[in-house]
Amino acid sequence: MKVILQMFQGFCMALADSVPGVSGGTVAFLMGFYDQFIGSVDDLLTGSLEKKKNALKFLIKLGIGWVIGMVSAILVLTSVFEKHIYAISSLFIGFIIFAIPVVAWEERTALQEKKAGALFSVLGIAVVGLITYFNPAGGGEGVSLEHLNVSLGIMVFMAGMIAISAMVLPGISGSTILLIMGLYLPIISAIKELLHLNFSVFPIVFIFGCGVLVGIFGVVKAIRKALESFRAQTIYLILGLMIGSIYAVIMGPTTLETPQAALSVHDFNIIFFIIGGVVILGLQKLKGLKEE
Repeated sequence: MKVILQMFQGFCMALADSVPGVSGGTVAFLMGFYDQFIGSVDDLLTGSLEKKKNALKFLIKLGIGWVIGMVSAILVLTSVFEKHIYAISSLFIGFIIFAIPVVAWEERTALQEKKAGALFSVLGIAVVGLITYFNPAGGGEGVSLEHLNVSLGIMVFMAGMIAISAMVLPGISGSTILLIMGLYLPIISAIKELLHLNFSVFPIVFIFGCGVLVGIFGVVKAIRKALESFRAQTIYLILGLMIGSIYAVIMGPTTLETPQAALSVHDFNIIFFIIGGVVILGLQKLKGLKEE
């Protein structure tokens, strides 16, 4: 039963990582295994032999569920994302808005002890807002991966490095970062093509994967130290990133290969928004059942 639960946890993380909104790290946080996740990744990299063994056992079970979830999501996402961008964006906003109070409630003790750390929320909002406003796909120009060159390769590598950092950190989703950069649909489409054995996209996926590896090796220890030594400030920053990502999702349609207007009140889909909220509350309920 424990193995199935850990695989399901990885599956849920992958579903979150695959779409703009909340990150897989947020899902791990909501389901109550985030510290174990970060600790296991860190132990696998720098821990003792015994710690490496325990970490590997946990991460393999989590990883199996993650791969199943990610592959399943990718095979579906590219066929529905651009056609139903406003409904999907409404769903993402539901994820974010319902997750914010849950994260704040879970960490209320730390947040109340360091109220001055609220300035980090302002920083988080500003970072996402500025990145979105000055994004490389701005001005109605999508990003095409059809003709790989050095500058595009560097951009894809950096996107992979930043995206995985965001996926690991509770708060803004790595997919939101890709959406901001106009790379979300191109990267998802490239991975889907590779799954269908179209190896012409392998260079792009390989470069992106290298960025992911560099990012995860570089960020995990920093996150663990930040949560141990500056937990309140880190949580405030996470909340700021989440709030700022609402703006990123609203502007997401403008970064598509065929740009569309930003999400407006007229295009907002309340049903999908509510579904997003129900999913977040359901994940929180699963944590409660686990603790019982």
